[in-house]
Amino acid sequence: MKILVMLVDDHRIVRDGLRAILEKEERIDVVAEANNGRDAVRLAGEFHPDIVIMDIAMPGINGMEATRRIVAEHPGTQILILSMHNDKSFVVEAFNAGARGYVLKECAAREIVRAIDAIQLGEAYLSPKITSIVVKDLMKQHLEETPTELSTLSSREREVLQLVAEGKNTKEIAYVLGVNNKTIEAFRKKLMTKLNLNSIAELTKFAIRHGLTSID
Repeated sequence: MKILVMLVDDHRIVRDGLRAILEKEERIDVVAEANNGRDAVRLAGEFHPDIVIMDIAMPGINGMEATRRIVAEHPGTQILILSMHNDKSFVVEAFNAGARGYVLKECAAREIVRAIDAIQLGEAYLSPKITSIVVKDLMKQHLEETPTELSTLSSREREVLQLVAEGKNTKEIAYVLGVNNKTIEAFRKKLMTKLNLNSIAELTKFAIRHGLTSID
């Protein structure tokens, strides 16, 4: 039986490169592609892939949030994060979100198939290049017992935070989420209180630092 894979990255060239690698493997079938987290969640429900290869920094709904939603809604689907970030906090956040693997983009060509095979067998996978960075923390305690500032936020709060950081104003965010302006203003005030921040600029810096959005 083939392993069904979905590719999620906002850069077409990355998806094309991954598809070229995976199409050489007869046991792997790429069934869908998405360029943002919102579409990824929707398509996961339509195609029921075994594994989703997920980028982190994407517009609308980022890869971390999309991972949380897919894991919650489709427990049979496993997430493999593909990222340029080798910082320990990104790895911890990815596994807290429910990911089963984490591969660096610079190593993807060598490791992606190996990672897919490991996850399909029920194992977790980390790029060897970053294993030494996180292994001590993984051995000391379960990742779910490692609270982060980001983990204190609800799914909707994280979504509002990302949209704020992407430069959208209150009216634009309200339109995207289908709520009124006062609701968004309340979310923004609650975010500042929870995170002990005092301005939109500080919220934006927080979002970038935690991988919800990027500066490019």
